[in-house]
Amino acid sequence: MKITFFSSKPYDKEFFDKANQQFNFELDYYETHLGPHVLNLIDHSDAVCAFVNDKLNAEVLESLASKGVKYIALRCAGFNNVDLEAAKRLGLRVSRVPAYSPEAVAEHAMAMILTLNRKTHKAYNRVREQNFALNGLMGFNLYQKTIGVIGTGNIGAAFAKIAKGFGAKVLAFDITENQELKNIGIDYVSQEQLLSESDIVSLHCPLMESTHHLINEESIQKMKQNVMIINTSRGGLIDTKAVINGLKSKHIGYLGIDVYEQEEKLFFRDLSHTIIEDDTIQRLMSFPNVLVTAHQAFFTQEALEQIATSTLTSLSHFEKNDEFENPNAVLI
Repeated sequence: MKITFFSSKPYDKEFFDKANQQFNFELDYYETHLGPHVLNLIDHSDAVCAFVNDKLNAEVLESLASKGVKYIALRCAGFNNVDLEAAKRLGLRVSRVPAYSPEAVAEHAMAMILTLNRKTHKAYNRVREQNFALNGLMGFNLYQKTIGVIGTGNIGAAFAKIAKGFGAKVLAFDITENQELKNIGIDYVSQEQLLSESDIVSLHCPLMESTHHLINEESIQKMKQNVMIINTSRGGLIDTKAVINGLKSKHIGYLGIDVYEQEEKLFFRDLSHTIIEDDTIQRLMSFPNVLVTAHQAFFTQEALEQIATSTLTSLSHFEKNDEFENPNAVLI
């Protein structure tokens, strides 16, 4: 099987080449993202391996199918960037990797909470400049605070357990309740109750029509004054303009985002010598109580190993036309 990778980085090649030793597929890597403008790069490929910001709309999928591509492998958990109806109509098989090291993302979400709260990033810079003053660095105990978790799939459940370990009261909202979480004292409540009672709200749900701009002007008004909002899931869950207004009015006390609605123009690139034209992200980063990381929550050695192995395993099963049950959650 020949697999063409898009939005690939040196670390993708490292981990996929290592995992491929047991499969012996032919792997081609391109750093450019997948879209209509690069379809000429597809040459006798059986599969395309795409990432979070690649666009697999009906136009792209039709072109891929016309070039003989049979499989779409997403090396990520989300699939909102794929037109699944078009893929089904064209006979394309699609897989993703929702179960890779959920602790990686969950731990990053907690790291963002601790950083925003205890201001360790600011303390680090101060001490390097020989400033040992504590003014402006005061935080609060997570112990006995209320942390709300929206979405308790693999990542949300891992995060809820971490939060519980800090001695926090953990509230959860999901369409499907996790009995294991209930058994350890995590309470499932309505989304409205979660928003109104939580000191910290952490988002761990997929981006769908029903969750698009879940955090908006209306939902922010239901939250506590000085609330902390954390998003390590998908940028589209947050109405960025509404959040900026919430920050300006001081209703939102802290914001930590590892994802951003317009991130495909920014993330995974070195733009340190570039003038960024996105005024919204520039405004966000101007707030002293906002922490932005560039979609790195998944970025651990364990996660990359699992992503590579799971992705190639799915493609191997597709090639053999095997029916199989595994954590790759084959979509079609």
